[in-house]
Amino acid sequence: ASPSQGRQTQTDKQTHSLTHSHLGGNLAKEIKTKLGTLLQKPENAIDLIIPYPEKPEKKPEKLQKPTPEEASQWRESLDRVLNNSYGLATFRGFLRSEFSEENIEFWAACEDYKKTKSPLKMATKAKKIYEDFIQTGGPKEVNIDHFTKDVTLRNLVDLSPTTFDLAQSRIYTLMEKDSFGRFLRSEQYQELIK
Repeated sequence: ASPSQGRQTQTDKQTHSLTHSHLGGNLAKEIKTKLGTLLQKPENAIDLIIPYPEKPEKKPEKLQKPTPEEASQWRESLDRVLNNSYGLATFRGFLRSEFSEENIEFWAACEDYKKTKSPLKMATKAKKIYEDFIQTGGPKEVNIDHFTKDVTLRNLVDLSPTTFDLAQSRIYTLMEKDSFGRFLRSEQYQELIK
């Protein structure tokens, strides 16, 4: 082998080992840093997660702001608010400011559950709804009476699209009587009907 060939091989080896350790070491460090930042700033999580999407995420729909006329019709019933995606988002924001967001989250989870066709998915969703919202001491426990809780528990034994209907209607009534009036007086809503 000529001296220049020998030098070439050595350089290759160095480059290889450099690249290898550079990649390995740096990637590990980068992941650690990202994880560290993630834990500190959950709101920026989305920019930091290493992108390995399994399937392309659906872009959230651009919410169509209602005209003042449309928003004025929301006064007629809570239903009108919840059936409008902008209304739902605004009402949820309002409940968040009142620290009662679990009510609307429970309502939305029940709506989603009712549309679920697959028995397996229904079972998974029912379990999650129960653990999050119904179970005593659950992370987002909603305020329902013992009777409703018992009925819901019994319904869980034999799942159907109506499993959570009673509890959902109780929470709907609670939001309608309690938060809806305050929502109509809130700045968020007043801004929409100007």
